[in-house]
This record gives sequence, C-alpha cells and structure tokens, in this order.
Amino acid sequence: MNTGVPRRAAFLDRDGTINLEVDYLSDPAELCLIPGSAAAIAQLNRADWCVVVVTNQSGIARGKLTEVDLTAIHRRLDELLAAEGAHIDAYYHCPHHPEFGASGACTCRKPEPGLFLRAAEELSLDLSRSWTIGDSLRDLEAGVRAGTGGVLVRTGKSAALPSESPTSYSAADLAAAVASLV
Repeated sequence: MNTGVPRRAAFLDRDGTINLEVDYLSDPAELCLIPGSAAAIAQLNRADWCVVVVTNQSGIARGKLTEVDLTAIHRRLDELLAAEGAHIDAYYHCPHHPEFGASGACTCRKPEPGLFLRAAEELSLDLSRSWTIGDSLRDLEAGVRAGTGGVLVRTGKSAALPSESPTSYSAADLAAAVASLV
C-alpha cells in the first residue's frame, strides 16, 4: 500500500541474520534459513515495512562466486521465504573487495552507508523511521550512518561478541528483533 509517503524499512543483513553463515556462499543448495527468520520477515511484510537486504559480497571480487551465482542464491532465498508467506522487496549488494573499500574508492561496502542511501532514494524510504538488523557491528554502523536505528542479532558473527557490545539494541535473533519493532 504505497501512498506516495516515504515508507519505513527494515534493512536486513543476509548471512548470519536471515540464513546460516557459510563462508562465501556460492551454491543456492547451501542456503539454509535461520529458524524463525521467514516468520519475522512475513511479520514485517504484514505490517507494511519495506524489507531490504543489504549485503557485502566480497566473494565476487575474490572470484568465489559470480553475479549470476548471487542472483541464483537470492532466487532460492525468495523461494524459501515465499513457502512461509514472506518476501524481500529489494536486494542491494556490494561486490567489492574489502581493500577497495578501505582505499575510499567504494562507498557501498558496509560500514559505508551507500547501499542504504541508494535504496532510500530508489524505493522512497524514510531512513529516520527505518531500522537496520544485522549480525555485525559493521552492519549497524552502516545503518546508523545512513540515519536508521540498529538492532544487533546474536546469530552469525555477533555470537562471539561480548554482551556489552555498543549497539542501540540487541536481540537473540531476527524474530526477536522484529517482535521488538513491530
């Protein structure tokens, strides 16, 4: 239901937030949802949040997967989510190597906010009413730099972080994060 008014969005990291972390996921058959993540996304969909995946995919620059592989992985993710009544509104990814981002040449690799800003412009999103949910401080930093709130989920990479990590909020997983927002 788009009224022309900028929508709120949930910017979700992919690996370790929606699906189990796999180093350089390149095969759609290896994609496995974290329990509860599809139901959480469906809850966002029902509440009329725009659901946007923002993901660093340096495996492309490293030659571990191609853009075609990434598209196939996202198609598989769409299939798994649809089976549980959920959907992603848009995918944004950074294909660059971390060194490219460190050089200042890349503005899309998280923690840079480029993917968020691009999505906000293209999808008419209100960043001040939006939230970023991810499993790393880099995810949250990108969202905060773009103007969103942030929730660190304790799945994926963040499971090893100390419990006193500096974040806006933390939650056990995507389902708990979404329950606190919707």
